[in-house]
Amino acid sequence: MTHDAVHAIMAALACDDIDRAMDAGLLTLEPCKACSPSCATMLIAARAARLTALAARERYRARAVRLLRRQQERNMRRTDASPIEASLPPAAAAALARAKAKAAGHE
Repeated sequence: MTHDAVHAIMAALACDDIDRAMDAGLLTLEPCKACSPSCATMLIAARAARLTALAARERYRARAVRLLRRQQERNMRRTDASPIEASLPPAAAAALARAKAKAAGHE
């Protein structure tokens, strides 16, 4: 990137205009050779912070999808189970199922 493009991104960051900095190439830029070490450091730090934030947002979205899927699966299991079995702890429900199977075998 050119010196002007890098400094346009830095100006956007100074105004806290992340959208403008992203549109200008924040995630793909490299500091220009003419940049001072402090300018290059700030630019690299801003890019790293944005990449971290984007990764966190993606993890949050994936978690939300995962939680929704688990809730839907739980709801499906609850509607498939009889009301008595749904209210029993898992061990008691298993014991009840064994007893029903045993009783059905003796009839």
